[in-house]
Amino acid sequence: MEPQDQFLDPGLQPLDDIEGSLRPARLSEFQGQKEIRENLGIYIAAARNRGESLDHIFLNGPPGLGKTTLASIVAHEMGAEMRITSAPALEKPKDLAGLLTSLNPGSVFFIDEIHRLRPALEEMLYVAMEDFQIDWIIGQGPAARTLRVPVPPFTLIGATTKAGMVSSPLYSRFGITLRLDLYPPEEIGLILDRSSEILDIDLESAAGLKLSNCSRGTPRVANRLLRRMRDFAQVLGSGKVSREIVEQGLERMGIDEQGLEEQDRKILRTIIDFYQGGPVGADTLAISIGESSDTLEDFYEPYLIQKGFLQRTSRGRVATPLAYSHLGVTNRNGDLFSS
Repeated sequence: MEPQDQFLDPGLQPLDDIEGSLRPARLSEFQGQKEIRENLGIYIAAARNRGESLDHIFLNGPPGLGKTTLASIVAHEMGAEMRITSAPALEKPKDLAGLLTSLNPGSVFFIDEIHRLRPALEEMLYVAMEDFQIDWIIGQGPAARTLRVPVPPFTLIGATTKAGMVSSPLYSRFGITLRLDLYPPEEIGLILDRSSEILDIDLESAAGLKLSNCSRGTPRVANRLLRRMRDFAQVLGSGKVSREIVEQGLERMGIDEQGLEEQDRKILRTIIDFYQGGPVGADTLAISIGESSDTLEDFYEPYLIQKGFLQRTSRGRVATPLAYSHLGVTNRNGDLFSS
């Protein structure tokens, strides 16, 4: 069992206290992702007016963008209970059957990492999503027979960072598909303003702007940095998170003005120094930097690509001229870029 499975049992799970306090409970409090927020509001209002459960929702996007938060908002707006589990924690059909049959009518059932759901569980989920029933086999051998067990109408919300690994039959059963993208700095700034108010942090506007530009377009990262800047402000300053405190804190944490951490720079340096700027395959690059391919593709690459430091090609990853310039190194032609 993976460490994550030990934390996420198949069943109702409490959210982390600190993260939970920063999670918006309503769509009106959710910052960013305007199109998703507006469309989801329409779907929820329509379902509530009809007195029906909301259609099943598929959430896709890099980690830390608010997939779990959106799921909890849907449950809150629909006035429904929410059950949270993770696909790796569902090992046997009886695990999934137990959860489905214990749901209340209208419940929101959230499955994280749904791309890792076992095939046998997918088959059971197909019938549950479409007919609100599950097929249960009784007996063995020639005497075996299938019993259909009803389950209450529910809304399944499946979240993944790897939409391409979700089987087509499962994906096609979701009536609402939403793709979350990295947030621009101005939206991250709104999130930081809200979080600083909740956490009672005195955040200067200039400091918030600096943090917004260094948060990788990810609310989770932004909130993490905000809490660390609070630590630096309390110990090294007067308690106020100023631009000077943020600059000092980011330097201590190894985060540069573009939001790149040491591992980001290591990725770019590895491509440039060991592979002449690329192309290099993802698996080879992951081994070179001591990370898993999943972590490389899900966490590091989206931001590096968005910032223009990295390109994905059919032959592999390539460092861009902007990466050479940012690191202050020469390119393969010997031209010197300055950082």
